[in-house]
Amino acid sequence: MILKEKYTKYAKLNNLYGSIVFFANEKNEIKNINKLINSSQYNIFKKNLKNNTKKKEIFAFDIRHNQKIIVLNKKNNNESYVKFGAKLYQFFKNESLNKIHIFGDTVEASKIIRCLHELVHGMKLKSYSFNKYLTKKNSDILNLNIISKEKVDSKLIKNLSAIENGVNFTKDLVSEPGNVLHPDEYAKRLINLRKLGLKVTVYNTAKLKKMRCNALLGVGQGSSRGSYIVTMEWRGNKKQKKPLAFVGKGVCFDTGGISLKPARFMEDMTYDMAGSAVVVGLLKSLALRKARVNAVGVVGLVENMVSGNAQRPGDIVKSFSGKTIEVLNTDAEGRLVLADAITFTEKKFKPNFIIDLATLTGAIVVALGSEYAGLFSNNDKLSKQLHDAGEKTDEKVWRLPLHENYDKLMNSKNADMQNINYVGGAGSTTAAQFLQRFIINKTPWAHLDIAGMAFSKYAGSLNSSGATGYGVRLLDKFVEDNYE
Repeated sequence: MILKEKYTKYAKLNNLYGSIVFFANEKNEIKNINKLINSSQYNIFKKNLKNNTKKKEIFAFDIRHNQKIIVLNKKNNNESYVKFGAKLYQFFKNESLNKIHIFGDTVEASKIIRCLHELVHGMKLKSYSFNKYLTKKNSDILNLNIISKEKVDSKLIKNLSAIENGVNFTKDLVSEPGNVLHPDEYAKRLINLRKLGLKVTVYNTAKLKKMRCNALLGVGQGSSRGSYIVTMEWRGNKKQKKPLAFVGKGVCFDTGGISLKPARFMEDMTYDMAGSAVVVGLLKSLALRKARVNAVGVVGLVENMVSGNAQRPGDIVKSFSGKTIEVLNTDAEGRLVLADAITFTEKKFKPNFIIDLATLTGAIVVALGSEYAGLFSNNDKLSKQLHDAGEKTDEKVWRLPLHENYDKLMNSKNADMQNINYVGGAGSTTAAQFLQRFIINKTPWAHLDIAGMAFSKYAGSLNSSGATGYGVRLLDKFVEDNYE
């Protein structure tokens, strides 16, 4: 369903065709309702509101044979209007309603127009669908008319629209099948972002060989496709010396390599590039809303395939940092991609901090399910900023430990380290501990393991099933609150 909205200042109830929405307070009362409707309609309202004894959040009744009234009772005051808007969209969809009028001035809040903009924002986020490859597409349109005497906040709409664009672009990338969005195609799509004012630089296989990014290249050597590091730079603050850096794992398809994954659910491994997609979506959002920061996004793009040229278990590679890695399991490939990307980012851009994102371990799903991303960090301030942003956006993170004792599980007899912990336990922590070794100059760093958050078999509060776009709103809020 496609959502189209407009804002009008006034309308009489009798002149409106379609379903009409009012907001009720905690006492189940609607502000100024007697001024909006006539006496006979008012009696119908009172009678039906009394019937809502359970004070449902969304309560509907017919006022005429062709007109439905919808009363919103936002029971949880701590719940954002963004999340409430998503619930409202789902109600409209379930009821097959396509023409809606919202009497916004019945909202009892200090900033009514902000609440309304956030409500629509939530509806738009929830309305996303990936139907690119359906020959018969759903062409239903939801026409939304928001009636309010308050002036529209054009700046807020622009910012929210930028976030929607970033989130949806992330979802589009994650949803693409592996035969379409392979590393070569992915790199081309990122070049197109230059039109938004981003400086995009592509380091192809030949350049990466000269740079000795052998950890990343080892992952992709079994594929007929190229391997890449792509950087996207946004310059929105001339006074800011050090950029904010975001790094993403972009394994466009992960067979596991010679350490082959089970066939069941392998088709889901198209989303093993979700960490990179979040970084791309974030940089697009920052560019669209002209964020007053300098930020850089770095993504490592590879395809982990099985072939006569694929990396073997037991191979030893020398990373961009100069440290050597014994590859005991070719399915622990994401950390190899990130190892080179992280050190490259730190050395080239000398950033304020580095935040990396990856669908890195199944262990994080065992630990946190699909409610929290795992957060690992060498910096308490950075961790708190991410936690607080997660609470505000309902894209939550949970900090898990790092400790030098875990290094023992990743040490190798044949190289500086091995890429997997065969002793057992602490799978997500040892993966993060591995990544931390590639922060060479003590740059503040955080790792977000989003394996349980990037893709969902069932619909979430702000998304339909499939790609969730998790992380774009979290990091945009993190940037806005702390660095603009």
